[in-house]
Amino acid sequence: MRKIYIFDTTLRDGEQSPGVNLNTQEKVEIALQLEKLGIDRIEAGFPAASPGDLAGVNAVAKAVKNSSIIGLSRSREQDIDAAKEALKDAQDPCLHLFLATSPIHRQYKLRMDKKQVLETAEAAIKYAKKYFSKIEFSPEDAGRTELDFLCEVTEMAIRAGATVVNIPDTVGYMTPSEFGNIFKTLKENVPGIEKIQLSAHCHDDLGMATANALAAVMNGADQIEGTINGIGERAGNTSLEEVALALETRKEFYGATTGLVLNEIYRTSRLVSKLTGMIVPGNKAIVGANAFAHESGIHQDGMLKEKSTYEIISPETIGLKDSKLVLGKHSGRHAFREKLVDLGYDLSEEQVNAAFAKFKDIADKKKNVTDEDIRAMIEEKLIKTPELFRLETIQLSYGNQSVPMATVRLITKDEQMVEEAATGNGSVDAIYKAIDKATGEEVELDDYSIKSVTQGKDALGEVHVVLNQGDISVQGRGVSTDILEASARAYLDAVNKVIDRRERGENSKRDKMSLI
Repeated sequence: MRKIYIFDTTLRDGEQSPGVNLNTQEKVEIALQLEKLGIDRIEAGFPAASPGDLAGVNAVAKAVKNSSIIGLSRSREQDIDAAKEALKDAQDPCLHLFLATSPIHRQYKLRMDKKQVLETAEAAIKYAKKYFSKIEFSPEDAGRTELDFLCEVTEMAIRAGATVVNIPDTVGYMTPSEFGNIFKTLKENVPGIEKIQLSAHCHDDLGMATANALAAVMNGADQIEGTINGIGERAGNTSLEEVALALETRKEFYGATTGLVLNEIYRTSRLVSKLTGMIVPGNKAIVGANAFAHESGIHQDGMLKEKSTYEIISPETIGLKDSKLVLGKHSGRHAFREKLVDLGYDLSEEQVNAAFAKFKDIADKKKNVTDEDIRAMIEEKLIKTPELFRLETIQLSYGNQSVPMATVRLITKDEQMVEEAATGNGSVDAIYKAIDKATGEEVELDDYSIKSVTQGKDALGEVHVVLNQGDISVQGRGVSTDILEASARAYLDAVNKVIDRRERGENSKRDKMSLI
C-alpha cells in the first residue's frame, strides 16, 4: 500500500480565509492537535508577512516535535532569511518556495518572461539550499501553465536542489482528468523525477478540489496539501479529511493510504472551527453535523437493520460515538419505536400507535422532535405515574451570609411521614438534597428550567427538570406561585417516575444506536 504524505496548510492558507486571524497561542494549539492527528508536514505560516507571523511560526516550531514544520517564502532572499529565523528551533524544518509560472501571472503580476522566471526560481532555491536540506518548490498557478514549460520548471527545481515539487491548482480551474494528466506527464518526461516527491495543492473554486487531489494520487502524486474543514482562500482548499477517508474507504481502488490517526479527525475539525470562527456546514462531508444523521423513514429502517445499507463510513472511524437517527416528519414507525425503547418506555402496540400519531402531529409543527417532547407526550398522555411520595411541607432557611438549608416533609403511598433536612449550594440545591435523603434515591439532575405560566408579580411559575438514574431518564413538572415550591414539586414528580419505571422493570439496557 503506497503511503501518501499529508501536508496541512490550515495555519497558512487556511488562515488566509477572510475574517480569520489566529494568534500565536491558537496556532500552537491547532498545531499540537495536527501533530496528534498524524499530519506529516505542517505549514505554520508566512514568516516574511509580518513580525507576528514570524513569531507564530517560531512558536509552532518550538512546540511540535513529530511533524515537519514548514514556512512559506517568495523567491526572495529576505523572505528566505525570515523563514530561516522562524524555523531555527524546528526539529525537522522545511522551506516552501513559490514563484508564479502561468502566462497570465508572468504577464500581469511578475512582468517576467519564461527565462526570467527560471533564473529567479533557480537562484532562490540555490540560496535556500545553504540553510535548508528540505525545500519544496511550487510553480504558482501550475494548472494554467503550459505543460512543456511546467516540465522545464520542474527539471530546473530538481537540478537546483528541491526535494518536493508541488503542483498548485491555485484558482481551482482544473478538472480531474486535466490535473491527473499533469502528474502523468511530469512522471513520464522530467529527468530525475524519481529523486523527488510530487505534491498536489488544489483549490475548490469549482467544487473539484478533493476530486482533483485524488486524480493526482492516481497519477503518481506522493503528497496531498490541504486544510482541515477545507478552509482557505475564496472557496477554500482540498479538505484533508475527505481525501483521507476516500483513501481509507476505497483502499482497493486507490491502492494508497495516509498515516493519519483517523479517530482524531472530528476532534481536530471542532477545534479548527472553534478557533477560526468558521462554522462547518451541516452537509459537509465527513465532519458535518448531518454526515452521520438520518431522518428518512426508509433510511432509518435500513440503518436499524444493517448500518452499511446507508453508511459507507463508520462514525467511530473519525472519533464520533455513533450515528444519529433524527426524529422528524420523515421518520418512520420503526425508528420511533426504537426511540421509545431507548428512553425506557415499554408500551403496548396500541399505545405505540397512539403515540406515533401524536408524534406525527408534533413533527409537522417542528423541524426536530426532541427527547423532552417525546417524554412529555408519553408521560402526560399515555402513562399515569403513581404518587409514591407527595410533598407535605417545605421549610427554607436562607441568608446571603449563611448556608441555605431546606427541610422537607413527604407522605408516602402508605401514608407514612418522612422528614429530612439538608444544606446546599443555593436554595434549590438544598431542597433537592433533602428530597434525595427523604426518598433514598440517588439521581442525577440533567436539566432544570423555569418559565412563567401567567403574567404579573403573582404569576404561576412552571419548573421542568430531567433526572437520570442509570439508563432511566425522566421529565418532571411542577407549578406554583412560589418558584421554590414549584422546583420541589417538579423534582419529586420526576423521582416518582424514576421509582415507578424501575419497579416496573422497563429499563433493561439496550445496545442501540443513539437517536435524537
